[in-house]
Amino acid sequence: MQQDKIVVGLDIGTTKICALVGRKNEFGKLEILGMGKAVSEGVSRGIVLNIDKTVDAIKRAIRQAEEQSGISIGVVNVGIAGQHIKSLQHNGSITRNSHDTIGPDDVARLTQDMYRLVTQPGSQIIHVMPQDYKVDYEEGIADPVGYEGVRLEGNFHIITAQSTAINNINKCVTKAGLEIADLILEPLASSMSILSEEEKEAGVALIDIGGGTTDLAVFKDGIIRHAAVLPFGGNIITQDIKTGCNVAPGQAEQLKVKFGKAIAQEASDYEIVSIPGLPNRPPKEVSLKNLAYIIEARMSEIMELVYAEIYRMGLHDQLSAGIVLTVGGSQLQNLEQLTEYITGLDTRIGYPNQHLGKSRIEAVKSPMYATTVGLVLTGYHALDERISSRPSYEEEVPATPAYYAAPVAQATASAPAPQAAPVETRAAQPVAPAAAPQPAKPKEPSRAASFFKDILTRTKGLLIDDYDDKSY
Repeated sequence: MQQDKIVVGLDIGTTKICALVGRKNEFGKLEILGMGKAVSEGVSRGIVLNIDKTVDAIKRAIRQAEEQSGISIGVVNVGIAGQHIKSLQHNGSITRNSHDTIGPDDVARLTQDMYRLVTQPGSQIIHVMPQDYKVDYEEGIADPVGYEGVRLEGNFHIITAQSTAINNINKCVTKAGLEIADLILEPLASSMSILSEEEKEAGVALIDIGGGTTDLAVFKDGIIRHAAVLPFGGNIITQDIKTGCNVAPGQAEQLKVKFGKAIAQEASDYEIVSIPGLPNRPPKEVSLKNLAYIIEARMSEIMELVYAEIYRMGLHDQLSAGIVLTVGGSQLQNLEQLTEYITGLDTRIGYPNQHLGKSRIEAVKSPMYATTVGLVLTGYHALDERISSRPSYEEEVPATPAYYAAPVAQATASAPAPQAAPVETRAAQPVAPAAAPQPAKPKEPSRAASFFKDILTRTKGLLIDDYDDKSY
């Protein structure tokens, strides 16, 4: 029974490291038993740079989650992100010895072959997600099991990550006394807790705005079609405010969270906030209108780049369910309206509520914890032995990837409390009743739009453009 299992999600983010302990109740909803958080000081833009500081933060977060839940944690589902994440499409095929019915073993063998692809030096495959199949040149087959044929082909969406980044995460988790059950791309984990099946079928873009990166995952016909990571996040907005308003980093973050707006026209011309000055210095006054201009300029740039990535892949006119914004950066005031203005697509904020049951930890219902909740849900879907009637990215790994050892649950001497259970690497699609919104007509991205030019003119050089990738 899944109700007897305990699953732990560990989100190693740029601003925070969060651990969630979850258990399914009798209604199939996720009950959060404990949550632990720690400031992340050793991670930058999703990449572990300081192993010792990261290990210390993981230990603090796990200890807090254990104390709150009464669970001894030994195995975790870990998220991975960063600019090093790449996605590509690849076609593979196998030739069978007879015309017998194609079985799950044949599909598994074809998927295993994808893990043997030669990738760029220093990178390795973390996800292989089937798109569709072909049997003896008959195309467009969603599930080839049961067909008869000799040649089996498949189109796959493949996600790769930098080997160093994977090894560093593995090393940090191991040094913290834990084992990795599964390593999951963070926007995929977020989609588990945020998106409904109707949205994935209709076409939707999930934009995960974290502290160090903005992650993109595009779904169509129930299948992920594209994934990308941009090296921008909430931290760069804080840095802009720090420079533009000449305040301390902590004050810049508080200004962004408490008073920041993504559209300057929504801010009052006459509102001014006074913040404490340096020792023996008078307080500093900051105009909320100017603050909004700084935030609007940077958020416009981020959304332009995200939409340019969607447009580059030819998916801009296939998003009937529009855009879903989630994680901490999505809570910025008026961000929905700004996103709709730039992309022409309906936009909503994604809350991980549809899969959550009653819990004494209400904070977990915030978009800030969408990724961590998704990591727990991924673990539970991997425990489910039922095979979905249609292949999807949750059914991706028939063999254990090489970047971590097979998980083994830790045993305690007294064992009075349930043990965090290891998970397999197969999961079923979540089913949710939410209906897809109707989109507005998309428009082509225009970096030279008068709206964006006007914002940049008003900021008078406050925008710090440190983005070097000219492909967007």
